[in-house]
Amino acid sequence: MSEQEDIAGLVRAVRGRVPMDAAQMLVKETPERIGAVLSELPQILVDRIKAYLPPELQLQASESLAEVVENTVGEIMDPALAVLPQTTTVEEAIAFLRNHETPQQITYLYVTDAEDKLIGLTVIRDLLLAEPNQTLTDVMLREPFALTTDMNIADAVKAAIHRHYPVYPVVDADRHVIGVVRGWRLFERQAIEISAQSGQMVGVDKEERLYTGIWTAFKMRHPWLQVNLLTAFAAGFVVSLFEGTITQIVALAAFLPILAGQSGNTGCQALAITLRGMTLGDLSSHPVRKLITKELTLGAMNGLLTGTVAGAAMWWSAGGSGNDQGMVLGLVILLAMTGACMASGLFGVLVPLALRRFGADPCTASSIFLTTGTDIAGMGLMLGLATVLVL
Repeated sequence: MSEQEDIAGLVRAVRGRVPMDAAQMLVKETPERIGAVLSELPQILVDRIKAYLPPELQLQASESLAEVVENTVGEIMDPALAVLPQTTTVEEAIAFLRNHETPQQITYLYVTDAEDKLIGLTVIRDLLLAEPNQTLTDVMLREPFALTTDMNIADAVKAAIHRHYPVYPVVDADRHVIGVVRGWRLFERQAIEISAQSGQMVGVDKEERLYTGIWTAFKMRHPWLQVNLLTAFAAGFVVSLFEGTITQIVALAAFLPILAGQSGNTGCQALAITLRGMTLGDLSSHPVRKLITKELTLGAMNGLLTGTVAGAAMWWSAGGSGNDQGMVLGLVILLAMTGACMASGLFGVLVPLALRRFGADPCTASSIFLTTGTDIAGMGLMLGLATVLVL
């Protein structure tokens, strides 16, 4: 038997024992072998077993352990407490449950074949209704859905979102059961990720919490404010190109923040929908082209209606100050508002997709880039139209 096969057999033996007995079995092994075995077990079970190991072995085994990758299923996995061979009878399975130290934590019995591969699961209700001499093969649900340890938590949520199981088995590449993930834990982690999106969109790190220290929070937030400053310079440069237009048509200055605010809100709406689609996996079945078309259409509709109100306000304002070009200025506001809202809807889709394309977190400071794009497009469009149509 090879070393790898020997380790695999030891893993299976340890997994089926209580932590104290597992530690007594491992204490006879070398630190390297202990580390190799523990690296195949759920982190919670590893911590329980290590508590019963001698201090020197705890340290040596920890040095041999492979680190659990963050934001993967392996990080939130619990031990699989009920893994039984397919030849187990219903009577034996019930006796197993009665003699287990924590039967209340068992939701399903996971059934394996002669090679210890997962082939089915048995619901406790079906077990109680079956005949005592039947085997688990007779009452199990075949080919159950399972997660893998290296699966990203977001991907696991997408895969499990329509199943609503209380517990999901976790298997390795050979379909050996190595743990379970409880549904509430899976969706709790995703809820934390989603709750962090609003902060990430404006440069607040998802690791920052209410109790984060001032200096740590400063280091997390300030770099993105410097980025925002640079992008604001870009928008200011565009406005400076039309300084002569603003000087001659002072009324435009009052409508610049109105245009920026309205188009920014439109873009944030598109951004929120795009991020939600990326989080829930909707974009895998919904073409980006259709999403872009939808947001451009919504931008045109919203811009046309809000632009009509803003244009009427411009016409009234210009007329009250004695400007005889109030009608043309109102048309400028209407066209600029419509174009800016369409551009902001487009940016709301493209910004997070571009960040993901370049390997960055789509949520990270996306609203900073969105705001810059919408300000440049909206203000440039309004001042450009005013220069062409009025002056």
